[in-house]
Amino acid sequence: MKAKKILFFNNKGGVGKTTLVYHLAYMLAELQIRTLAVDLDPQSNLTVMMVPDERLVEMYSAGKSILNTLEPVFNGEGFPESANNIEEINPYLGLIPGHLTLSRYEDNFGDAWLKCLNHDVRAFGDCSIFNRLIHQAVEQFDAQVVLVDVGPNLGAINRIVTISSDYLIIPVATDLFSVQGMENLGQRLAVWQEEWKARRARIPPGISAITKQYIPEDTPIKPIGYILMQFSARDTQPVKAYSKWAHEFPETFRKFILKEETTAMASIEQESDTHCVAQLKHNRSLAPLSMTARRPMFLLKPADGAIGSHLAAVRRVYEEYEKLTREILHRCDFVYSEAAEV
Repeated sequence: MKAKKILFFNNKGGVGKTTLVYHLAYMLAELQIRTLAVDLDPQSNLTVMMVPDERLVEMYSAGKSILNTLEPVFNGEGFPESANNIEEINPYLGLIPGHLTLSRYEDNFGDAWLKCLNHDVRAFGDCSIFNRLIHQAVEQFDAQVVLVDVGPNLGAINRIVTISSDYLIIPVATDLFSVQGMENLGQRLAVWQEEWKARRARIPPGISAITKQYIPEDTPIKPIGYILMQFSARDTQPVKAYSKWAHEFPETFRKFILKEETTAMASIEQESDTHCVAQLKHNRSLAPLSMTARRPMFLLKPADGAIGSHLAAVRRVYEEYEKLTREILHRCDFVYSEAAEV
């Protein structure tokens, strides 16, 4: 079965995107689905959340990170077929660690994007790096699902990652800038797709078969919805102070992401807006415990300080993330194998 590559992306930062990816990755592992988390945000927050400081030092000293692939390519040594960038977090969860130096290669990917128009063989190889890297890691880890975390920008790296991914989820916060971020992303998605389609038409005849097989297709990434992150809730709805912006998302998603004409205003309520995958509440009491214990909120134990009312909150968050994870898998047409079904 081909692994599902799911990209988590918004032009607006600080919405809880990386925390979302972190918890989804662990829940997928809980469901015994072999999962690969790929940290392509130069801030590398996902890596920091998943790997203890002592192990981070060891990993980076040994060269285990995304740079283990990028540096040889851009130094002219070619793609390292034998590179193993995967840090095994547990038997069902692997991580391709990020690195702060990733941002150094923004210009390289920008140049490659332009040179593809000139039938440049190496440029097509450079634009295929992330697709090839993930494909290699999927085979090494036997992954069924790939979660890709990127930074909140519309730069050259994210453009390449986007055309190399299958599905898109947009985490949002209830504020003006999340609405604008969704608009910006939707506009760029359409441009990137058209530009990449024009470039694929210029693949040089002499390109090697191995490079050609990893060149991303020109099939558009499929947006499967948005997730409203960390709203303050009263009953099941955002509080009044935030509801204005929350109710902007249904129309914004349809107009800018799906490119659909909107005739009636949908409600943020999930029953009304099928593109709202979930509304995740604040978990203020569990978040500090999770950070200290270095484990997801839904796996906190009494030894971590999750006692009394915290235990009920842990169970609630577990149910919330299990439901969300299964919904995402459903929207990505994921088919459970017998081994994965629990």
